[in-house]
Amino acid sequence: MVTRKEDTPQRKANRRYEEKNKEKRRATCGNFQTMIPRELLEEINGYLKENKITKVELIQAGYDALRSRAETDKKED
Repeated sequence: MVTRKEDTPQRKANRRYEEKNKEKRRATCGNFQTMIPRELLEEINGYLKENKITKVELIQAGYDALRSRAETDKKED
């Protein structure tokens, strides 16, 4: 059985804030909720840290590259 931590004034304030702003955050942000092998995760994280790239930048660059490749493939057909 899971037991909740004691309610402190700060925890109560955090819960009220979360409840109040949950829908706004969901409307503006998203999460892929995906799992990848630990070894690949560590390799990617190392590369990102070494090159000072954020995960958001990685996702955007990958998406842009895939869209560009798809457009190129369509032109070749």
